[in-house]
Amino acid sequence: MPKILEEWTVMPHGRLTRVDDGIWTVTGELHMPLTPLERRMTVVRLKSGDLVIYSAIALDEHQMRELEASGRPAYLIIPGDRHRIDAKIWKQRYPDLKVIAPAGAEKAAEEATEINATEVDFGDEDVRFVTVKGMSGHEAALIVRRPGGTTLIVNDIIGNMPQDSGFVLRLTGFAGHEPHIPVPVKMGLKDKDDLRSQLLAWATEPDLRRIIMSHGDPIESDASAQLHALADTLN
Repeated sequence: MPKILEEWTVMPHGRLTRVDDGIWTVTGELHMPLTPLERRMTVVRLKSGDLVIYSAIALDEHQMRELEASGRPAYLIIPGDRHRIDAKIWKQRYPDLKVIAPAGAEKAAEEATEINATEVDFGDEDVRFVTVKGMSGHEAALIVRRPGGTTLIVNDIIGNMPQDSGFVLRLTGFAGHEPHIPVPVKMGLKDKDDLRSQLLAWATEPDLRRIIMSHGDPIESDASAQLHALADTLN
């Protein structure tokens, strides 16, 4: 894995894109030993106007000013063991950030920066932090409700990168013709039934509109059906 960044370092990235009221995403490129890896940061605005940063990426100053114009960065979610390389520099830039990581990933996350909590109540009933069942506390998700529907934001448990993303990403299940639960996730499961039940529970979320993941294109149609299909692969 790339080293934790010690100073603000901007790698190639796209533009912040609004996907719903108070929800933005941006993709960047991370240089891995065998293949470049697309990664995604998602930003959610709370009713207070504060921002929740999920899986942080350092952006250029123009894009950072655009982000800051949307609200005050208040919470930084490190959603898993490996999504921490930008955490230290975000905390340096915004010292008042509350840094949250799921309990299983706390030790790895603390190698980047101090963790304030492993659970959080944002004070907004429409934005909920979830420690994903079946992942031994190593993955965190967000559920965001908006008038137009519900958005589920997950980390590594779903991969949806294009088929042409490269042999390594296809082999590991992060890329393909359809969404997959990546091979490393399946290999690390201690109880696949717990993750299966989590996926099926999410599928019942009222007005589930989309799923955003850290690696791959958001699922914008038949999100509930996609969750059922992914759960079936854990039978």
